[in-house]
Amino acid sequence: MFRFIASIGLIVVMNMSVPCEAEKRPVPRRDAFFGLHFDLHPNQNDTSLGADITEDMIDRLLTRVRPDYVQYDCKGHAGYTGYPTEIGWPSPGIVKDSLAIWRKVTKEHGVGLYIHYSGVWDSVAVEHHPEWARLDAEGKVDPNATSVFGRYIDELLIPQLKEVVSKYDLDGLWVDGECWATKLDYSPAALEAWKKETGLDIAPKDRSEPNWLEWKMFHRRHYEDYLCRWVDALHAFRPNLQITSNWMYSTLAPLPVRARLDYLSGDYSPGLSVDRARVEARYLASTGMPWDLMAWGFDKGQKLDWSLKTPVHLQQESAVVLMQGGGFQIYNNPTRSGYLPDAMIETLGQVSDFCRERKEAGFKSRTVPQVAVLLSAETIWDRSDNVFSPWGCYDELEGALHALLELHYSVDVLAEYQLEPRLNEFPLVVVPDCYKLPEDFKNTLLRYVENGGSLLLMGEKCARLFEPHLGVTFEGEPKEIRAELACNAAIGGIAGIANANGIWQKVVPTEAVAVGYRYPTRDTRKDGEVASTVVPFGKGKIGAVYGPLALDFFRSHHPYLRECVREIVDPLFQNPAVEIDGPPCIDVALRRTRDGRLSVHLLNVANAPHVDRYGIIDFIPEVGPIGVKIRTEEKPKAISWVPDGGKIRWTWKDGMVTATIPNLHIHGVLIVE
Repeated sequence: MFRFIASIGLIVVMNMSVPCEAEKRPVPRRDAFFGLHFDLHPNQNDTSLGADITEDMIDRLLTRVRPDYVQYDCKGHAGYTGYPTEIGWPSPGIVKDSLAIWRKVTKEHGVGLYIHYSGVWDSVAVEHHPEWARLDAEGKVDPNATSVFGRYIDELLIPQLKEVVSKYDLDGLWVDGECWATKLDYSPAALEAWKKETGLDIAPKDRSEPNWLEWKMFHRRHYEDYLCRWVDALHAFRPNLQITSNWMYSTLAPLPVRARLDYLSGDYSPGLSVDRARVEARYLASTGMPWDLMAWGFDKGQKLDWSLKTPVHLQQESAVVLMQGGGFQIYNNPTRSGYLPDAMIETLGQVSDFCRERKEAGFKSRTVPQVAVLLSAETIWDRSDNVFSPWGCYDELEGALHALLELHYSVDVLAEYQLEPRLNEFPLVVVPDCYKLPEDFKNTLLRYVENGGSLLLMGEKCARLFEPHLGVTFEGEPKEIRAELACNAAIGGIAGIANANGIWQKVVPTEAVAVGYRYPTRDTRKDGEVASTVVPFGKGKIGAVYGPLALDFFRSHHPYLRECVREIVDPLFQNPAVEIDGPPCIDVALRRTRDGRLSVHLLNVANAPHVDRYGIIDFIPEVGPIGVKIRTEEKPKAISWVPDGGKIRWTWKDGMVTATIPNLHIHGVLIVE
């Protein structure tokens, strides 16, 4: 069935016996804080895999960086393995058995060894077994994606994973190319399952045809069935094996956790690193699962190849994750022969030092609920025409999040299933411009407001879902128009306006109070229309913006648009538990440490990298002094600053701590004892 490579050069063979009691035990993944990831995606053109790997090099890395685990290359998207497999296709370029050497030295250091393994995406498997492939809507074989309805899982994936786990006594698996690489499948097996479940002979090919949403949901269910099957098989084979599937149960797949994964993980964008991590960390922190996020240790500019990021750059990325309680790992590529340059090792060491100085204050912390931003899974399932890769569908969510963070609110991101049981914990719930919500959830939101909560609807689509309760009359249909938003707040001593073109709904207040206005030109003396309102509802309030304020902020980050958000949030959320007097480049997270101490995380995102021309940074300007106010019922015993333990000037009066942070470079934590 398989093509084997007989001549693969010099192979290092090692005794993979069970470790003796004297050996150090690796940290379980649920407790792992800092890790390293190396992958090469071996291919048929490789000639030197493992040639430059030495025990001394790995020893220097582990001694300097002190990771809790290492994830090393095994099988990438091309489908070739970097180890001498007897199941499947080893790369012809194997010179030394890299995994064997990594296993030996990681055991000596008590460091867990995981593998990077590509699942659904396996190009060479499809090349040799086209019957394993996913078929597109025209019946053509996908050159990369296997079918989750086919025999690939039983004839290659599960047997090969069992082989590599046994051969190298692995601690765990980080399986890539899975949910996000799965595609709508028109293979005979998929269509047979579709007919069995629905009774339908025909599957739709695009959203213009009937049953399009159900066709997508069918694939989402069956991918999860596939995932559960191989995860359960590997757990049955090796009960202590620690397993994840990259990006599953993240914002890419906002489902309740069903598969028996041991932890959640994802590698966010190398270029849009800080912004993507700001969303992903806040969502994963709400899953209740152990989790980490992976930064790429390199990026590139236009028409350039990859270059290593600097320690400062990666420290800023890491802080986004640390301030939400997660673990952090860094992905780097060794050379094709496996060599790790000294510059890479030292960079990783400096980032590790930075993270570990903050571990006690941040790792496994939990949120103190303030503002919840809804990630509407119901809308995403309909809006995205992929199985589990809704890229481009979260612009409104990110715009709302960024504006709230620049206004110094502590924000969590939750899907409907996460938010519904916790609604009453949050003083303010923000719904970006989604157009579908489950009816039960919508009613639950209204009860939440009736009982005293505040709800902010940011966009004409989500406002329309609550039309009877907004105290306004909708006139006509929403239209694409030119709009200028007036802002009362003074920036640089100027109360100004900002463009907010897009789809706006005309409304006339009946019971609601107008908060913001839009104009067809910059002449705010005439032709104004209501842009946003607030209305009492029961014991609470509902605010609504009738146009694309969140989307426009995402696209421009104009300060006046941010201040327009402030003007509608202020009457909805008047007494936040923490307030910051500082520039908008400071992100805030109000948390409790593992041992229950109140903590305020401050992150400086100034000079955060942006793609194409400012991809890698080496300087982040300090900001300060920063005023902090924290509401506490009792006077604290002490207040300290992490990481350096410096003295903080503070007072407490009438339930309010007032403190001053002299300066902030990248990240620090105010701990209230």
